[in-house]
Amino acid sequence: MEDGNTTSGKVQQVTLVTGGAGFIGSAVVRRLVRSGHRVRVLIRPTSDPRNLRRLPIDIVTGDLTDQPSLERALKGCRFLFHVAADYRLWVPEPERMYENNVRGTEKIMEEALKAGVRKIIYTSSVATLKLNGNGVPADEKGAASLGDMIGHYKRSKFLAEAAVLDLIETRGLPAVVVSPSMPVGPGDIKPTPTGRFIANAVAGRMPAYVNTGLNVVHVDDVARGHLLALEHGTIGERYILGGHNMTLKEILIEVASIAGRMPPRVRLPHRLILAAAFFSEAWARCACRGEPRVSLDEARMARKRMFFSSGKAERELGYTYRPASEALRDAVHWFRQNGCGKGIEKLRD
Repeated sequence: MEDGNTTSGKVQQVTLVTGGAGFIGSAVVRRLVRSGHRVRVLIRPTSDPRNLRRLPIDIVTGDLTDQPSLERALKGCRFLFHVAADYRLWVPEPERMYENNVRGTEKIMEEALKAGVRKIIYTSSVATLKLNGNGVPADEKGAASLGDMIGHYKRSKFLAEAAVLDLIETRGLPAVVVSPSMPVGPGDIKPTPTGRFIANAVAGRMPAYVNTGLNVVHVDDVARGHLLALEHGTIGERYILGGHNMTLKEILIEVASIAGRMPPRVRLPHRLILAAAFFSEAWARCACRGEPRVSLDEARMARKRMFFSSGKAERELGYTYRPASEALRDAVHWFRQNGCGKGIEKLRD
């Protein structure tokens, strides 16, 4: 695969990353830089740039809904990693999420076609896949429908992925779809919903758990999977970039062990979590107090074990992932050193 490096006096071509200041995006940027790519990053004026400090990259300030900024960002680009997304499990104004995740994706793909980009890696999510009701790990074959999607985040990502797949079929868009599971690790500045519950566990604010399950993967393994998709991925195919399947209880026990905390011992029934989520959302809306502690969508998703298999990526891309304990350890240490996010104080031993 040609990577656009400067050889024999030729001009080095550019790889664009959208959402490069974010959790997954910045990990992809670091991996690209180490691999010798000339990297350009599209970030919003309001983005936190800390994850990009001291990296030899070009930055274009813009927005997925601003066509002139997309044209500037894509000029001269050979490859595009479209990682940017509004990842929140509760939003007071859902229309903004659809504008960013769906219409923003459609716009940048259209501009990438105009710019003649050679290959695109689109970051979707396992949220768009259909789960197996028996707890067996789901794979890329799981045919989901919009009706299977719980909440605006999942629905917006489902619609965005469908738009990309349609452009591949009807317009020859040279895109590969990658679907990360639950990435954890350093650099979760916002933090993401996943990072927030890990930070709260480190701080001793997760005294109980519900019977659910998640697929845990190190964010740097997800980033490496993006580059493997660029090198070996087949246009039009989807690849799950995941790790180890764990129950929430197992995750919290591991985090408690790393952080030197007592693990939670109380298992809460789902009906209690649903009731708590209802009142938490009502309080957030009425009192304008930011995000609820737990949303109804989170409570509904917790009814299922969100287990996935990365077998296809392992076979076709050469994808591998480290033990979940290492991913959680790096996340705990990073939160301990940094703390982050609204309502999360700096964490100390």
